[in-house]
Amino acid sequence: MVGCVLRKPVLFTLQPLIKADVGIVMTLIKTPALRFLSTSVFAIAICILGSSVQASLPQAQETLKPTRAQAITSVRILDGVNRYHMRKHDLDDTLSSEFLDNYLQSLDGGKAYFMAADIADFERYRAQLDDALQRSNLQPAFEIFNRYQKRISERLEYSLGLIAQGLDALDFSKDETLERDPEKSHWAKSHAELDDLSRRRLKDTIITMRLMGKADEEIEETLQRRFRNQLNRVNQANSEDAFEIYMNAFTQIYDPHTQYFSPKVSENFDINMSLQLEGIGAVLQSDDEYTKVVSLVTGGPAEKGQQLKEADRIIGVGQSRAEIIDVVGWRLDEVVQRIRGKKDTMVFLEVIPGDSKSDSDTKVISIKRDTVNLEDRAAQSEIMEIETPDGKQKIGIINVPTFYANLECLKNAGSQCRSTTFDVAHLIEDLKKQQVDGLVIDLRNNGGGSLTEVNQMLGLFIKTGPTVQIKSFNGSIEVLEDHDPDVLYDGPLAVMVNRLSASASEIFAGAIQDYQRGIIVGDRTFGKGTVQSLQPLNYGSRGDRLKVTMAKFYRVSGFSNQHAGIVPDIEFPSLIDHDEIGESSLPHALPSDQIRPARYHRDPMLETNLTYLRTAHEERVDHNPEFQYVKDQMASIETARAKTKVSLNWKTRQQEKKELEQRRLTIENKRREALGEKPFKTFEELEASLEEKSESAASRHGQIDIDYELKETGKILSDYIALQSPQTRMAQH
Repeated sequence: MVGCVLRKPVLFTLQPLIKADVGIVMTLIKTPALRFLSTSVFAIAICILGSSVQASLPQAQETLKPTRAQAITSVRILDGVNRYHMRKHDLDDTLSSEFLDNYLQSLDGGKAYFMAADIADFERYRAQLDDALQRSNLQPAFEIFNRYQKRISERLEYSLGLIAQGLDALDFSKDETLERDPEKSHWAKSHAELDDLSRRRLKDTIITMRLMGKADEEIEETLQRRFRNQLNRVNQANSEDAFEIYMNAFTQIYDPHTQYFSPKVSENFDINMSLQLEGIGAVLQSDDEYTKVVSLVTGGPAEKGQQLKEADRIIGVGQSRAEIIDVVGWRLDEVVQRIRGKKDTMVFLEVIPGDSKSDSDTKVISIKRDTVNLEDRAAQSEIMEIETPDGKQKIGIINVPTFYANLECLKNAGSQCRSTTFDVAHLIEDLKKQQVDGLVIDLRNNGGGSLTEVNQMLGLFIKTGPTVQIKSFNGSIEVLEDHDPDVLYDGPLAVMVNRLSASASEIFAGAIQDYQRGIIVGDRTFGKGTVQSLQPLNYGSRGDRLKVTMAKFYRVSGFSNQHAGIVPDIEFPSLIDHDEIGESSLPHALPSDQIRPARYHRDPMLETNLTYLRTAHEERVDHNPEFQYVKDQMASIETARAKTKVSLNWKTRQQEKKELEQRRLTIENKRREALGEKPFKTFEELEASLEEKSESAASRHGQIDIDYELKETGKILSDYIALQSPQTRMAQH
């Protein structure tokens, strides 16, 4: 389940991305930071747009011009956001200035192609784009886009010329550097300066590929093919490409989830939402020259395989390990085309892990293509035992990967249909028969789903009362409630969340926290508290649409999950970078605000015990090797991220790679020794072990892995149970 239609034509999307249960959803337009939903832009395409990659020399570049249909569509987009969006903007010079900056960022966020003179030339539009848009004048958009096409062609041809001279012509013994952070860079002031930047970028790429173990002959061949392919793509661009990037640079001023769907993107969106496509089940986006993994579809092949992770960058795709083709710089739709394929066939991906400290730290993974079945997304239960001074306690675990429902079944068969609430209720009944002492609801990595399901599932744990408030663009507020006074489970409860828990998950965790019904444990959640609607733009047979943010979710306390997410009562350390993943990482994300609280009953008992529970937790994790391991990794990653300049000296980079590998080995062996395990002698042993561990985890899919976070959550819940005993309460008084 990816959304819930409550009232036409509004599609309430409760996940960070509208995404199908199979195949790959992708964003086509790029902005520099990792973003959810549109983090690289603002047009979701689904599946396949491109043709096979051409290896021939590019044809002459065409000067692109806007069409009459695009001019009319631009006015309709403007009207749509002004009419329906939650955020109201004045169409003035301030908006125009932001619009120009967004457009330039979308085209050249890395400051690698435009020159300072180009940027100065575009300044004449800084106060004019608002007026031009209202007059449906797209001339500025196409003038800037055509200049971009010219500049990127020049850079690619220059790089090809350098490669033609041979890699030996580049001096890798010089002590020079490359600044990788665009915010610390400036636009080149001359062609000579831009040539020098291109040379240094090429050297960095070559060094990275050498560190990956590639020979110079292979590097030269790969880069020639890569740059020629990119040059072909530049020259194959059409006016729709320019229009789409430009209009999404405008819509993202309102918020990151409002976006224009071109006719082709809209068509592919419909195809993918029909769930008739096979793939690996991943949400991808363009990120500079790379294809980055934004999220994994719950129950999909990639998620089940446990090898591909969020923030991984895909640099190669093949139908076998020996046939992996370099895809750096490819259009996102072309990468997707190579990844997708028939059910039960294999695809091999070469990736740079998201937590990698170096671009040369790559690995090859294999995934069997498949569809996503309801059973793969269904809630599951397990029991873990916690040692206490008085013996063992049984803690029930229910993992809820998504809030799902079979709409066709519900339409025809009523209440006896598979759904999150139906399944969780049966699991609770079974756990109660086994006399569990407490219950953990695990919502980690749960990206959301059906609003109806989260509302009904909350009813299993609370008496009658509100569950969520929805404020629409016109200011009206709707309160959803649980009207059933029966409570299926009224015992001690903990809810686990992490940064990838979003939308419906945040509604559930927020309500449990507001009612003080249970302890929220884990990492701060994603922070998506907005609702989108698909609005047809209806010009002839174009079929383009506007996805616009029309409403926001609010907790029963009146606070919004938007941007801030749910802050756990007890927080765990996490390797997920909040500056890379989450609503707060997106530019122009709607802020967290507050409305009037709904009427609900808050249980004060839990809050009085939280200080003790936090203290007991901290004392435990200070001596827990797994938690210390995460903290050590976090410190190492932060050190690597802080270094934005990279050396272009071959020997220096070799030494840096050895030091990074030794640091990883040291951190891993510190954990192993604390656990009483034999340390690894070499980094190669560590890598082989991690690969074996990943394959073992994939083979156990369908079973709940009781990891160190679940164990600690069980102990937190056990502490809370102890505080509720009559003896403990008497001692406290």
